Amino acid sequence: MSTDGLIDAVHRQLTVSLAETKRRPVKGARNVLVTSALPYVNNVPHLGNLIGAVLSADVYARYLRQISVNVLFICGTDEYGTATETKAREEGVSPRELCDKYHELHRRIYRWFDIRFDHFGRTSIPQQTAICQEIFWDVYKNGFIIEDAMEQLYDPEAGMFLADRYVRGTCPQCGYAEAQGDQCDACGNLLNPTELLDPRSVLTGTVPERRTSRHLFLNLPRLRPELETWIEHSAERGRWSENAVTMTRSWLRDGLKQRCITRDLRWGVPVPLDGFQDKVFYVWFDAPIGYLSITAEYMGDQDAWRAWWQQPEDVELVQFMGKDNTPFHTIIFPGTLLATRRRWTMLHHLSTTEYLNYESGKFSKRRNTGVFGDNASETGIPAYVWRYYLVANRPEQSDSVFTWADLAAKNNNELLANIGNFVSRVVSFVH
Repeated sequence: MSTDGLIDAVHRQLTVSLAETKRRPVKGARNVLVTSALPYVNNVPHLGNLIGAVLSADVYARYLRQISVNVLFICGTDEYGTATETKAREEGVSPRELCDKYHELHRRIYRWFDIRFDHFGRTSIPQQTAICQEIFWDVYKNGFIIEDAMEQLYDPEAGMFLADRYVRGTCPQCGYAEAQGDQCDACGNLLNPTELLDPRSVLTGTVPERRTSRHLFLNLPRLRPELETWIEHSAERGRWSENAVTMTRSWLRDGLKQRCITRDLRWGVPVPLDGFQDKVFYVWFDAPIGYLSITAEYMGDQDAWRAWWQQPEDVELVQFMGKDNTPFHTIIFPGTLLATRRRWTMLHHLSTTEYLNYESGKFSKRRNTGVFGDNASETGIPAYVWRYYLVANRPEQSDSVFTWADLAAKNNNELLANIGNFVSRVVSFVH
């Protein structure tokens, strides 16, 4: 049997075993819920994506299993939002067809890298709509949702309001010329599309017009006192990564603003409030709820997921992600949960990474720069070599760089000469 065939067989057996007995929290035992940041469905994961979240979480979940901790490792593709609509337009397919294609691609890549999720799901499922709308109604009824008019950019040629990812322009903070409408990839600042200098439509390339549309906002300023208390307690008790603490405190220092949680899109979780049914929830309101809905899909029973997510005295939540995802998981998502006034399994430990760069630049599928998951499997280099190299080169406190020369050196001088030689000697002594 080939290596790929053996891996597939192992994964099938693991899937059967897990389907027979769903993991549940055990009273009196240590129960850890491990999540990896949900990868966007519309692209191929590269090595930086892997070590930033999925592989790091897999290593930790394996460690917990080896010391007999009851652990549930959850992940899945993030499928709603502007990025999916944009990619579907580019490929001339529906958003659903695009998601089906890339979800399977992600699943295949993670299987090759031997990532052992308890469940790898997706957000475009009925459970996501139900749980997202349930949380929204709790937040709304508790008075943390504000209705307001918002100036947006409108593309007259396309005949539609432009969601954040449909706009690019110059970042007003650092001057980067290719900033997206929601965040600048160069400096990391979150943006609104109307803040961009020299904005242009991604769809048509035209200069958009400013028009007004009514939206819903999460009242983060009202939540700030209890958020600050929770952040300080959780960051200290859970020993968050230093860069996560720094970025979160930076957000608090700059002052929390009301965050728009709706978008003028078709592909997403529908907003159930009268007058807003033509909108969907913003991806960073609904995406973290994907952890809950994917758990619900795994558990099968309609309310069984609550044992993991609404019994905080029984469960620790440990999350892995790249540093650019930090504020959504330390401020917006926790703020949303606090606003429901329900008991939740809140973030305990947050492990974030800096960036893994490629040779002398950044990974870029568009420019065909870097090593992507599908490329790695075609090199003939076994998955365990890639796993070892990425973990050894993990960018924990500063950016690190992948080079082919370094990969060869670590394989020959560390993995083979040191670890391989050590194992070989031990085995020879045993026999």
